Amino acid sequence: MGKDTLQARVEESLRKRFRRTIWCNFTKAIKLYRLVREGDRIAVCISGSSGSMLMARLFRELKRHDEFPFELCFPVPDPGYAPDYLSQIEDNAAALGIPIRIISAGSPDTASSNGLFPRRLCTDTQSPILHALAKETGCNKIALEDLFDDVIETILTGMLCEGRIQTMMPRQKSTDPEGPELIRPMYLVREEAVRDWQDANRLRFAQSAATAEEGSGHPEIRALIAGLRANNPFVESNIFRSMENIDLRTVIAYNKDGVNHSFLDHYDRIP
Repeated sequence: MGKDTLQARVEESLRKRFRRTIWCNFTKAIKLYRLVREGDRIAVCISGSSGSMLMARLFRELKRHDEFPFELCFPVPDPGYAPDYLSQIEDNAAALGIPIRIISAGSPDTASSNGLFPRRLCTDTQSPILHALAKETGCNKIALEDLFDDVIETILTGMLCEGRIQTMMPRQKSTDPEGPELIRPMYLVREEAVRDWQDANRLRFAQSAATAEEGSGHPEIRALIAGLRANNPFVESNIFRSMENIDLRTVIAYNKDGVNHSFLDHYDRIP
């Protein structure tokens, strides 16, 4: 099937079949968390996975509506990808109408043994790779492909494996005033919807860099979520909502800006 036909089919699927599960959740996150502002220049970071390619296609659709001026670029940070992996990224980008730009990022030592990009190097606001990427592209924001499922795993991993309550934020400022802001426009899109979109359009992508390097988070956390979902289909939504409904009056202690606070600090002043 020709590239133009594939691209048209993908665009139509986002407008129709996957409008509710993908497009609407993408635009909801953009508006709810104010991820895109007038005058932004956004680097839509391409790892080669289905999630990053879908994100790029969604941003292309968003640009078509263009409620206010903003700019996009589609860099592929290359730390020394395996040649076959890089070739597949280029082929998929061409088929989907994504004008990628391959940018050297680090050295082959940065990549894992199979030549894939370690995801952990792309999720830290202090990552030198992200800073270099922003400088190279002239972008003030970098869009990452993290999904709703990643948010849920982060919450449970923090609680069960690290003894703290935290979440993956939809946007993060760099502590360096000159550093890029990270945004996660796929924050409300579910992994299942991405798989359905990929299968419906008969797309094939290289193995996700995140999956190859680290697995999808902690396997035991994923298994736990799957088990809970079997009895309660709303469990993931409830976990997500719990982070929006924290009542500080019921929290024993919390940390803000590196300072620990206890409920006892103000307990005696409560009538």
